[in-house]
Order: sequence, then C-alpha cells, then structure tokens
Amino acid sequence: MNPLNSVRGSIITGFIIALAIAFAIAPTTFHELGLARWLHVLSGVMWIGLLYYFNVVQTPGLAAAAADKGGPGGAGITKYIAPRALLWFRWGAVSTWLTGIWYLGRGANLVNAFTFGHFGEDYYGLVIGIGAWLATIMLFNVWVLIWPNQKKILGIVTATDDEKAKARKVAAMASRTNFVLSIPMLLCMASASHGLPF
Repeated sequence: MNPLNSVRGSIITGFIIALAIAFAIAPTTFHELGLARWLHVLSGVMWIGLLYYFNVVQTPGLAAAAADKGGPGGAGITKYIAPRALLWFRWGAVSTWLTGIWYLGRGANLVNAFTFGHFGEDYYGLVIGIGAWLATIMLFNVWVLIWPNQKKILGIVTATDDEKAKARKVAAMASRTNFVLSIPMLLCMASASHGLPF
C-alpha cells in the first residue's frame, strides 16, 4: 500500500523521514527545545497556511461563485472543503499555541515573553512577546468568533437566515483580523532571534 495515497499515510511518512534525517545527523543527541520549535513551526504552517487560503482563495472564490448566476455556485466548497479545512485550521491553531508555550516555557522565556521582556528591558522577550500576544488574540478569534459562527454558516448548527447573515459578518471580520495580525506576528516570530529586517 502506497502511504502517499492518504493524508494520514503522507503525514506519517513525512514524520518518519524527518526523524530519520534528525537521527542520521545527530544520532545520540536529543534537544527538547528543537523538537518544540519544529512542532511549533509545523503547526504554524498548517494554521497560517489555511488562514491565508481562506482569506486569499476561498472567500473571494465563494464571492465570485455567488455572483456568477449561471455558474456552479459554492455548495461543493461549503459542504466538503470548508468543514475539513476548518477542522485542520482550528486544531492547527491550538497546536501552534501550545507548542509555542512549550517552547517558551522550556526555554525559561514564558514570563519574559508574556510581560514583553519585562516591559521592554529584554529585546528577545519584547519581540517574541508581541508575537505571542498577537497569536493569543488570533487563537481567541479562531475559537470564540470564527468557529462558532462558521458552524452556523455551514449548517452544522441550526440558525435562521438573519443569524447566518450576522455570523458571516462576524466570522469574516475575525478571519480578516487574523490575516492582518498574522503579518506582524510572523515578523516578530522570525525576528526575535534573528533581528528585525530593517
């Protein structure tokens, strides 16, 4: 059986190859912080990748489908694609946040980060802290604003037409807010150890 024929098989294969490379390079060394950072980045790619997909591809695509009176509409996306994408999106958000907390905590930087480097005294804590707080706001938006409203929009929970219209606005603005916040958040995450690019 070819593992590339399923998502699960592909994920497992990717992890096996990654671990084989890690053990080939450093067979007797284990770095918990390295593992936490790798899982944080991997989870973050899933979360932010889907955030960008929703904002750059799916939402404009569904708007175009709704405007195309003779076209196929967006039923296939809302019935099959969006629920699956939202599953990976919301759990990618949780995994990213938790692995970030793990990384900061094991590196003795959790309090430093969430107090903005004790209010500006430490560069790393300040920059990573801004990124961590932006990510925390984004996680809140995913679970408190986006997901509950998407359940109404997609018919997972019962809602009137008026409730669905309101849910569309709330979910769209929360998602667009996360899209905007992701740009400075990624700047902070990449710049904490490597310096700002300007």
